[in-house]
Amino acid sequence: MDRFNRNGGGFQRNNNFGPREMHKATCSECKQECEVPFKPTEGKPVFCRECYKKRKSY
Repeated sequence: MDRFNRNGGGFQRNNNFGPREMHKATCSECKQECEVPFKPTEGKPVFCRECYKKRKSY
């Protein structure tokens, strides 16, 4: 069952899954090596944190 903690006027989900497994990948936009919290799928673009933030703001 999920537990919710009151945090600064909003709710934050409290997951007790432990540390995430990170996977090495190459960013599709800037071509820098990065790590992502999912196993990249061949043929689908992967973005580093900075490029993802840029694309999300469009």
